Amino acid sequence: MIHSAEFLAIVGDAMSRVREISVAETLERLKDGAILVDVREDNEWNDSHAKGAEHIGRGVIERDIVWKYPNKNQEIILYCGGGYRSALATDNLQKMGYTNILSMSGGWSAWKEADAPIEE
Repeated sequence: MIHSAEFLAIVGDAMSRVREISVAETLERLKDGAILVDVREDNEWNDSHAKGAEHIGRGVIERDIVWKYPNKNQEIILYCGGGYRSALATDNLQKMGYTNILSMSGGWSAWKEADAPIEE
């Protein structure tokens, strides 16, 4: 997908404050109780998603996260299609007081390339 310079600028700004981790690190952290959240659109989620992931779309995550995960110290890993939307969401959740929130580098594309488990 081709992204505008303006979009890439706000993603770059967010990424300066966000911690990213790889798919391999994500899989390890999930074994230790981290929560994986897919922030993609509903249709993307419905097609297929990471096994065991929860879905809270990018458009509503700031509204709904506190009700779903009120413990702001809980380790939560966000992913999207390629890592940009999850970085934006991670940045906003940090602003909301979440202290252990991470963005999975490469998103769904990296998850599939790693041959990590999926659900359809």
